[in-house]
Amino acid sequence: MECVSDTLLGQVKTLLLATDGSHFSEGALQEAFFFSQTCLAKLIVLHVVPTQSESVRAANFAVRKSQEALAPYFEHIRAMAQESSADLEIVVVGSDSPEKAVVEQARLRNADIILMGRHGKTDPLSRLVGKITTGVVAQGFPRVLVVPKEATLIGEHVLVGVNESPNGREAASVAISLSRQSKTFQKMTLISVLRKEDRREEIEKLVQNCCEQARTEGQISACEALVVVGETAQSIVAAAKERQVDMIIVGGHGKTRLTKFLLGHATENIIGQAHCPVLVVTAQEGADDQLSDSTDAKP
Repeated sequence: MECVSDTLLGQVKTLLLATDGSHFSEGALQEAFFFSQTCLAKLIVLHVVPTQSESVRAANFAVRKSQEALAPYFEHIRAMAQESSADLEIVVVGSDSPEKAVVEQARLRNADIILMGRHGKTDPLSRLVGKITTGVVAQGFPRVLVVPKEATLIGEHVLVGVNESPNGREAASVAISLSRQSKTFQKMTLISVLRKEDRREEIEKLVQNCCEQARTEGQISACEALVVVGETAQSIVAAAKERQVDMIIVGGHGKTRLTKFLLGHATENIIGQAHCPVLVVTAQEGADDQLSDSTDAKP
């Protein structure tokens, strides 16, 4: 039986929260427990200890020391789980590449989504997004939700960044799917950002077709199609703030070096500047394209 969720995230069976134990992860922690309660999903709380030593003994020692230091934090999480009757597993591992370890653990444990805070306690204040969060997003896990420290994800309005790339189309497909799985999801704004005016007509057709499909296949009361000319991140963040949306959905990095750089830079800026949680989705190889052929636009 399909679970219908009381949040915008829809149906989730297993979710993985990557945390460093700092207050920057508090928003993601609260949301993780809420999602876990909604659909009786399993919650995996993962802490990765950075280990730079080549000695296994030294690395194991670093993991043990970190576990001891975070013992009160883990007890706090266990108390929350007991109070909410959540199915909780706490995992602590060491790695010289924490961002890769997060994705490896998520795949190993069949997590549907990775939750993370926007920053970490070791990140310089000048960074929009923490290094590990950026590194996890860059690896192309299907769904990564980045939650600002004091954000919540109970609402009705979602803004979706749409373009002709596989990940841009995946963002629209995921949004339509979530609208069928969520009780609260009522309004959608689909936005495509152009660098120049010369392709407006065909991009408007793409976005309008996506919007029509959302109205037909989703369960929303309103869908807005928006095409603007400007800088991608700035335009999406501004549109989201102006409409006070509850979540932004955007596609992840591309596969080529150029698209990884361009899309990665835009995604990081959206995550870093957004007032609300940002769900980054990445199309997986072999996945069916859920958008109808009518959304096709010639390059």
